[in-house]
Amino acid sequence: MDMLAGSVGFVTGYILPFLVVLTLIVFVHEMGHYLAGRWSGIGITAFSVGFGPELLGFTDRHGTRWKLSAIPLGGYVKFLGDDDPASIPDYNAVAALPEDVRKRTFLGAALWKRAVTVAAGPIANFILAIAIFAVMFSIYGRQIADPIVAEVRPDSAAQEAGVRPGDLLVALDGNPVATFDDVRRYVSVRPELTITVTVRRDGQDLDLPMVPKRTEITDQFGNKIELGLIGIVTNQESGNFRVVEYGPVEAVGQGALQSWHIVTGTFDYLSNLVMGRMKADQLGGPIRVAQASGQMATLGVAALLQLAAVLSVSIGLLNLMPVPVLDGGHLMFYAVEAIRGRPVGPGAQEIAFRIGMALVLMLMVFATWNDISMLLG
Repeated sequence: MDMLAGSVGFVTGYILPFLVVLTLIVFVHEMGHYLAGRWSGIGITAFSVGFGPELLGFTDRHGTRWKLSAIPLGGYVKFLGDDDPASIPDYNAVAALPEDVRKRTFLGAALWKRAVTVAAGPIANFILAIAIFAVMFSIYGRQIADPIVAEVRPDSAAQEAGVRPGDLLVALDGNPVATFDDVRRYVSVRPELTITVTVRRDGQDLDLPMVPKRTEITDQFGNKIELGLIGIVTNQESGNFRVVEYGPVEAVGQGALQSWHIVTGTFDYLSNLVMGRMKADQLGGPIRVAQASGQMATLGVAALLQLAAVLSVSIGLLNLMPVPVLDGGHLMFYAVEAIRGRPVGPGAQEIAFRIGMALVLMLMVFATWNDISMLLG
């Protein structure tokens, strides 16, 4: 009985939130492809959430089969004339089709229409994230604190640089900061890099060079996170904690800004990874995403939706990488086609696809290994 209760708890606590988040992101991504394809006049034969055998579905009046498939780890939109599972073009097969059918195929569409249709998936992910953040900001506002130092931790980078309680941080490497969160976000992705912190003290601005220390911290769920810290703390009295409310237009702007922070933070992390300033064990796969989904679900629907927004940006960004098999790889081929005036040959695309698939599989294996290592402690 205890084992059964534990299994039910695992499914409802981790698997179900994970599937809800993933299905939302996948559906929006594929809907981006679908809507752009329909707008471009390209025929669509299938829209699937999930891979593998169909569990349930229906065919609409346009001939598109909408279906939910057995393996809930992705999805796809299948365009007319796109029978290859890797989307490697078969120009001979398309050329053999009747003209009225050929012009509705994906390969028969103008280059710009194909590019728009492919790019629409990742763009839809960014729009989803902006929309979620905008709704959250509209409903709950945003808690901020002034970047005023209440405490300087002993033996920290800030103490070594001469920061004092009461200092107002006004800029980081010349970039103005308005909130304490601006400081935290900038510093956290710059471990072991020299930064210049400009503080205002007694009406005078002072430039204080310091090096954020790479530090491993543990969050409220026991997850270990590595980031850069300079060792300053604020509090209610010094930072004047408050909630800023936004109207609809301002909320959308803040949602876009928050999404942009995720993009820049991702590139900062990858840069730190390449330079050896951060460990690669923070790259996670489906297991870690499922764990994070379950943890956020315990905090409520709002927290789970914000996780969905973060993952949506990450998936949109990943799909734009110029790797064959990803949307960015197809866009890369279209860029080459636009430059040379003719498409890249199927043979070259197949070789590139195999290389891209190998890279993606290697990344998935590495991420899964990190997940297993995390579970084993």
